[in-house]
Amino acid sequence: MKKILSLLVLFCLSTTAAHAGLKVIGKGDSMRLDPARFPSAMKANYEIMRVKCVKCHTLERTIVAIQTGVAPISGQIFDRNATKAYGIKMLRKPDSNMNKAEVKATVDLMNYLLNEAER
Repeated sequence: MKKILSLLVLFCLSTTAAHAGLKVIGKGDSMRLDPARFPSAMKANYEIMRVKCVKCHTLERTIVAIQTGVAPISGQIFDRNATKAYGIKMLRKPDSNMNKAEVKATVDLMNYLLNEAER
């Protein structure tokens, strides 16, 4: 029992440290990221995400996927391959109102955020 508890504590500590690179503000539907430390290009990409993506879902869904590496709805792995697949899916979705440049910007941002979450 002590061994399992020790492993659980170790896992929790390592998980917290792994996500220190993202500064999250708020909870639930009002969850968002603090882009203050983002490079300028990623700040612009975040604005696109903040405006376009919330038309269909909250930013919480994306942030949780980036933090955990798991897409909240499907339970599938959320990595660089997934960001590209989601970008293509959003480009094809008629209600997304996103062009190729905006989709590329959001995919680039999600990949940047995945890298930051690993720190």
